[in-house]
Amino acid sequence: MRKTPGMRDRWRRWAWVGVLAVGLVLYFAVLRTLTGTQNPNFVPALILLGATVVPLSFLTFAQARTGRWQVPASTLVVAAFFGGVIGTVVAGTLEYDTLRGLGALPMVLVALIEETAKLIVPVVLLFLVLARRGRRLPSDGLIIGVAAGMGFAALETMGYAFTALLSSRGDIGTVEETLFVRGLTSPAGHTAWTGLTAGALWAVLASPGARRALEFLGTFAGAVALHALWDTFSGVVPFLVLAAISLGWLFRALHRYRAFGDHRAAPGPVPGTTGPVP
Repeated sequence: MRKTPGMRDRWRRWAWVGVLAVGLVLYFAVLRTLTGTQNPNFVPALILLGATVVPLSFLTFAQARTGRWQVPASTLVVAAFFGGVIGTVVAGTLEYDTLRGLGALPMVLVALIEETAKLIVPVVLLFLVLARRGRRLPSDGLIIGVAAGMGFAALETMGYAFTALLSSRGDIGTVEETLFVRGLTSPAGHTAWTGLTAGALWAVLASPGARRALEFLGTFAGAVALHALWDTFSGVVPFLVLAAISLGWLFRALHRYRAFGDHRAAPGPVPGTTGPVP
């Protein structure tokens, strides 16, 4: 049976549930095999799944709510992979060099370095790829930022999980705890902050002006502040408050950018047709 536009929309809106369910099934299957066989060859698969299932589910959730325009899956893969690798490498190098020069690295400086590093690949994609195709919707920038933040968060979580494995002398329980905490909180951390800043940057391109530029600078400063507070405080209550602020801000921006796209951009005709893109 051919899917109607309404059916396709419903499928897209709830696809994240399938991604989460399949990911969790695979994770627990690997975990059960690892604990049952005590074969360390399954540890990399456990860490990979534990670090990516929740961020990937959140990316799927956000992608389905960006409006009528769709960022190609290939672009999101590039943003997640290269954004994660380049972001972590640049951030790690700058933090190491700064630490050697200053002897101590304030949390604000760590946040500033990482938030800047995570924007490298989204900026390249926004300016060199999508801008050339005339795609100037802020929701595009937001979802690309979410993908890049997801890649950064996943690689960082994998690093922490590997460190926990070594420091605990192979205690899988410690690795599970690290994967659970960092994987569960990743949508409210790197993923949300990079999505916000990339979306605000694309909004400047979509509607140039001093007001949009100030909004971008304010958004970037807010992301750095949230990042620094996240690294400074400990405990459940501060994390819940910061997570609520980060996700609430992201959802508000997503809603606003979707309305921007619905009113300011109408999709063009598909080659060979006379109507708009559905």
